[in-house]
Amino acid sequence: MSQVSEFNEYRQRMNEKIMAADNKVIKRFFNLDTNTYQAGALDVKTKEMLGLACSMVLRCDDCIKYHLGKCHEEGLSDEEIYEVFAIANLIGGSIVIPHFRRAVEYWEILKEEATPVAPPHHHDA
Repeated sequence: MSQVSEFNEYRQRMNEKIMAADNKVIKRFFNLDTNTYQAGALDVKTKEMLGLACSMVLRCDDCIKYHLGKCHEEGLSDEEIYEVFAIANLIGGSIVIPHFRRAVEYWEILKEEATPVAPPHHHDA
């Protein structure tokens, strides 16, 4: 199982378990997070880039993976994602570098998994 599917499946499974507890405060907190990243005065792409930079500075690898996935869904280019990485490293300092390395690895996996694999070409005899 790939890092991406493993991360997403674990996150979904645990979120379902958390929501099943039916705690009003937790549900409201999760909903606040969901609503924060919806389009508003800022578009979703911008909000996800902000979330990624903040997550890197705070050194939360799970948050970084989550926002990288969302940035990928929003169609960020390598140039755009590396500008976000640059800001996060500048603001966070050298302590962010190990998280930056893992972020680059995860970004590459996201891109590889999104690239359609061409079916093998068979010649008619």
